Amino acid sequence: MRLQDGVWRDRLKAAVPRIALGARALGRGVADLLLPSLAHDSPEATASAGLTAGAWSRVIFLEDPVCDGCGAGFEMDGGPFASARCAACLAQPYAFARARAACVYDEASRGLILKFKHGDHQPFAPLFARWIARSAAPLLDEADAVAPVPLHRFRLLSRRFNQAAEIARPLARDAGLDYLPEALIRTTHTTTQGGKSARGRRLNVKKAFAVSEEGRRRIKGRRILLVDDVLTTGATAEACARALLEAGARAVDLAVVARVRTARQLTT
Repeated sequence: MRLQDGVWRDRLKAAVPRIALGARALGRGVADLLLPSLAHDSPEATASAGLTAGAWSRVIFLEDPVCDGCGAGFEMDGGPFASARCAACLAQPYAFARARAACVYDEASRGLILKFKHGDHQPFAPLFARWIARSAAPLLDEADAVAPVPLHRFRLLSRRFNQAAEIARPLARDAGLDYLPEALIRTTHTTTQGGKSARGRRLNVKKAFAVSEEGRRRIKGRRILLVDDVLTTGATAEACARALLEAGARAVDLAVVARVRTARQLTT
């Protein structure tokens, strides 16, 4: 009898988590029925928190094969003997070791990113973090910590939040990585990068970033995943990566929500 009692007790203990999980799922189902999730890009209801079907279908997500150096999509798979990097990255590598982007920066993704960046629409942050977690999975697997590209304090006052930090925080948490929001600091209040040439962008952010004293202790000898919203010419990420490497980081990789199709061509 005691043996049987023990068996049933063990079975009951094993069943409790499943029962609780089922109850939570049922509760979510009832909640979704009564209060359906709203799409981030529209006031209409959607099956789950995210984008409407129309907005989702217009986003061009970057799938393998992509350049390991800048994340640009290759037109076709070159086979087992093809280079993992585009010609531009082979000729002139970035300071960051590797890069990945979740999608192409075009009309479809631009509207979403600007709504988040300038429209203070915070629900986009965890959505973009999930996009990056998928596209940058190989980088996350090797990273020791995640750091966002910082804003200058004056820009932060006007915008009220750092969009890169809002994406990097849930990304690091879900990946179980150390989150370093203040490792990098922006020492110069630069003008916006928009509208500048590639050379102008590089000059605009040259020496604009530094690593804090606490940051030096936390990045030393570690592989850092740098996070930003958009990769255009790579000037900002390049400046950040150089600052991290000079401060003792072992390597720096880059993950962004979107990249322009011709990011590297703009730098030449």
